[in-house]
Amino acid sequence: MTSILEDTLNARQQPEDTNPVSGAARIGMGLVEFIVTIAVMTASVALAIDSMLPALSSIGQSFDVANANDAQLVIGIFFLGFGFSQIFFGSLSDAFGRRVVLLGGLAFFTVSSFAASQATSFEALLVLRFIQGIGAAAVRITTMAVVRDCFGGREMARVMSYVMIVFMIVPIVAPSLGQVVIVYADWHWIFILIGVIGLVLFLLALTRMSESLPAEERLPLSVGAILSGFRTVLTNRITCGYMIGLTLFTAVICAYIVSVQQVFGEIYGLADWLPIAFAGTAGGIAVANFANGFFVRSFGMRRISHAALILFTLLAAAGYALSLAGTPAFVVSYVMFSVLLMFFAVIATNFTAISLEPMGHLAGTATAITGFISTTAGALIGSAVGQLFNGTLQPLFGGFALFGILTIAATLWAEKGKLFTHPGDQAAGGDHGGGHM
Repeated sequence: MTSILEDTLNARQQPEDTNPVSGAARIGMGLVEFIVTIAVMTASVALAIDSMLPALSSIGQSFDVANANDAQLVIGIFFLGFGFSQIFFGSLSDAFGRRVVLLGGLAFFTVSSFAASQATSFEALLVLRFIQGIGAAAVRITTMAVVRDCFGGREMARVMSYVMIVFMIVPIVAPSLGQVVIVYADWHWIFILIGVIGLVLFLLALTRMSESLPAEERLPLSVGAILSGFRTVLTNRITCGYMIGLTLFTAVICAYIVSVQQVFGEIYGLADWLPIAFAGTAGGIAVANFANGFFVRSFGMRRISHAALILFTLLAAAGYALSLAGTPAFVVSYVMFSVLLMFFAVIATNFTAISLEPMGHLAGTATAITGFISTTAGALIGSAVGQLFNGTLQPLFGGFALFGILTIAATLWAEKGKLFTHPGDQAAGGDHGGGHM
């Protein structure tokens, strides 16, 4: 079966790949092996987050954490390390090659995972989770760079679509994996399991992946290039405005993830059902992404994302109003959260693409900078919302509504007061255009 699939994919690839060292062969892999390897490495980030959800209350009890909300920091501090360090790894991999940075990231990820399983204090655990986030960022940035090195244009888009199919399996199954470990052992073994997976990925990268960036194509490490990239990003109205939106919607997903265990466990008493419920919302996000890919060519990124943004804000405000009157029925809350996260997926995907439109040849640098700002600031804001948890849904729905309102304002600023269509559309056509402040 694998051989047939690989033959089919390679056959489809041949017309566009005239360079004998292009495609998956550039790192010494077949196409199917390449797709699975990149997907699994990228998904290690989601695994390190989502598998921990069922264990948060156990971790808090194990370390006698005074405030139950502080257990959320096990998730939030990982996001912070992941976001903070992204800015460095793009330049490092451009200067020293993808392979050495990838191996270093996997080593950080693996060693910190095993060390976290032996943590003797909550503070030590948080430090190790921050380091684990740094390792995960190196893995994420370098694997995406490897895809860019090996493929371009339509072939890159096609490969990434296959990668995302494999990647989306992890958020669906990871909480169940964590739940199984909790049932038969304790939370320490989740970190051991993550460490074993990290070690396998390290050995796979060491033995199976060649360098994808030849020495002659590398760029000198330059602080000036990073500062110049910051200046370019922060002075472009479109990039900056949509980056603000991405930051606020990173806060949305962070607030949801750090709070979801308490929502299901403390508000509804359904902690054992968390993996299944989380899988449902993750499945909804996958469906929304596929639907967006299908419709975006017909309707454009702005029409779809702006409509989703307005509907997200209205639905979150309705949820806040309901929560003020008392705790909504579980079915009502679950459906609302599921739909909100589907809107989130559409907004985040399209906002990312729109923010990079004006960057041209700086797209790689801009990706690292926008990822650094949106993930770091979004993690801090989302974690702050999680800390407001008070046994009701008010902080979560209220935070979502506020983030939606602020994102609408940032989008209006970016688009010079217009939604659904860019001011330059009549001149440039479609979803194109930029603008400096």
